[in-house]
Amino acid sequence: MAKSSKKQIDQDEKRVIEQLQRNSNESIDKIAKTCGFSRQKVWRIIKRLENTKTIWGYTAIPDKEKQGVRHYIMLMKQSNQPAGDIIENVLDSFKKYAGKNIGVFVQTACLLQGEYDIMLCFTAKDISVAKRFTEFIKKKYAAYIGDMMMLEDIFSIRISGMMNPKVDDLKEFFKLP
Repeated sequence: MAKSSKKQIDQDEKRVIEQLQRNSNESIDKIAKTCGFSRQKVWRIIKRLENTKTIWGYTAIPDKEKQGVRHYIMLMKQSNQPAGDIIENVLDSFKKYAGKNIGVFVQTACLLQGEYDIMLCFTAKDISVAKRFTEFIKKKYAAYIGDMMMLEDIFSIRISGMMNPKVDDLKEFFKLP
């Protein structure tokens, strides 16, 4: 049996990744059927992707209302103060789920290119908890933050590539009284 070319392996991996992004909870048998691969081939591809950290996590997308939380986005501009001396502190905070002591769960933290430099996406029970978290971050890193903005996500149409099953409810939001 001939070895697959690097190009073919990459194409096969992309097909499996696409299926995992659609539903990471899907059975290996169903992914194999959708991709036209054997179950064993899909299992080997997934294990290789996990071992190389091409896939570095799986997640569930819970319904915010049923969880009793709201979703917020915090955007921050870095000040002119070099942040190199606090990077280790910031990373340690995120490894320990920064904000969990006040009822906040940080879902996404990333560096940006554009008007803002950092984005945090997080859930909190309500706006007062979200504001307390924002003030905590602003106070703790005051010298390093030039500007900060907090937004509330009032309706997520897609999250992590998944269509919100309540997307039809969005029509109600735009209805006139």
